[in-house]
Amino acid sequence: MSEPKIGRPEVRSRSGPSVVWLIPVLTLMIGGWLIFRTLADQGPVVTVEFRTAAGIEAGRTRVKYKSVDVGVVEQVQFAQDFSNIMVRVRFDPGMDNLLRRNTRFWVVRPQFSLRGASGLETLISGAYIQIDPGPGSPQRHFVGLENQPLITADEPGRTVTLVTESLGGIDAGSPIYYRGILAGEVLGRELASDRRSIYVAAFIRDPFDQLLRGNSRFWSVSGMDVGFGADGPEVRLESLQALIFGGIAFETPPEAEQVTADVEELLFTLHGSYREIEERSYIRKLNFLLYFDGSLRGLTAGAPVEFRGIRVGAVRDVRLELDPETLEFNLPVVVEIEPERMMDVSRGPAPEALLESLVERGLRARLQTGSLLTGQLFVELDMYPNTELRLRGGGGMDYPELPTVPGAMETITASIEKLVGQLDAVALDEIAANLLGTLEGSNALLNAPALERMLVDVEGSVRALRGILEQVEASDMEATLLVARGVLGNLERTLELAADALDPQAPMHYNLVRMFSELEETARAIRALVEFLERDPQAVIFGRGGDD
Repeated sequence: MSEPKIGRPEVRSRSGPSVVWLIPVLTLMIGGWLIFRTLADQGPVVTVEFRTAAGIEAGRTRVKYKSVDVGVVEQVQFAQDFSNIMVRVRFDPGMDNLLRRNTRFWVVRPQFSLRGASGLETLISGAYIQIDPGPGSPQRHFVGLENQPLITADEPGRTVTLVTESLGGIDAGSPIYYRGILAGEVLGRELASDRRSIYVAAFIRDPFDQLLRGNSRFWSVSGMDVGFGADGPEVRLESLQALIFGGIAFETPPEAEQVTADVEELLFTLHGSYREIEERSYIRKLNFLLYFDGSLRGLTAGAPVEFRGIRVGAVRDVRLELDPETLEFNLPVVVEIEPERMMDVSRGPAPEALLESLVERGLRARLQTGSLLTGQLFVELDMYPNTELRLRGGGGMDYPELPTVPGAMETITASIEKLVGQLDAVALDEIAANLLGTLEGSNALLNAPALERMLVDVEGSVRALRGILEQVEASDMEATLLVARGVLGNLERTLELAADALDPQAPMHYNLVRMFSELEETARAIRALVEFLERDPQAVIFGRGGDD
């Protein structure tokens, strides 16, 4: 039996990939898809830079937006220079729109202050990172805030910028009021580039932001505004919160002309008080120069200038100048008068011409005491038509001069000095010597024994005269006449004794001589009465002409 014949194998070559490679290709595609899905499902990763990592823990600290978890902290590490802490945050998928250039991050912790408490919920849940989305281009690196912001980006309202030279008690968080209603808050402040002014960022909430116009006025209401009016002390206090934390108030006065409502790019002035706004509402101001002779202690820049009790300006500058030629000191005072307080400057003659006419009619300035307790002075303007017009000129300042008159205190002081000068000119030593001599003479007269005897004799004479009248009534005229002659004799002897007792050189000698002369006239009158009664005794009963 023959063996079968084996043929030669036929080898064929195939073009294209082998089916064997299909399995690794499919595996690679599935793996890539899984990686992509895994990365897509994890959400974006950002880094936030903080100064400290207090309360932040990797894997536990959550990131929240409107109290909803949107991410978690994955890693906490130092920056390359070890100056800050870099926090790596993994956000949930779909949060890319929250991560833009003006987005803000801050750590919410329990905080206690005079303004109140915040973040108390973190006492149980622990600290977390709050996010406040903002506009701008996409960004993956941010610098976190150290403190919680006062407002969020989604809160309705407007932000305005104020400029001032002094903050007072105003700080971030200070309230802003509109007619006593809380309307906003101060966001912060920073020093301007000129190193003199201060910029204040203020946020006005809705609907008060609709009241803002280009002519809106802002002023500080920090502390208490104390003043004195006709009814006594006046105290203005916006609120207790403004007293403690400082505050700002604003208003928008009505205007006839249309005022822009776009205030985003405007810069408003923050005035120190509402009184300052009223003073600056008068645009026209005129400067004048005054010269006073007396002391200017108590007169300072800012002191009021009043006309019959109404404020019309303020003192701008008080100087002391020495004239090198005469070596005399001058006291020039520059005052600023606001003519709009006294007249309508929009019509009629110029204010300078009107004031010049008033000076010709007697307008003068003088110093007055504003307070006896503090000794503060102010300048008073009034009409003194009968006073002399005195102008010094000069002073090195190109201002018109207003004449002055001495003030009330200066006049009183001059009168006292004049009186003292007159008293110094009086010979007080001679007056004292004469007065002493008068007192010594009076003492000698009153204590003289002869005066005592004289008084006894006068008393006896009076009793004798009373007896005469009684005897006259009894119609015993002859005895009456005899007694009267005796009385006159006693009176004459008494006068002689008194005259002998007095020293002719005594100061009261003249007065006593006059008294004795009057007593002599009295004696002569009594003698005439007695002689008349001798001739006509019935006159005692019937009077003169009794026969008729």
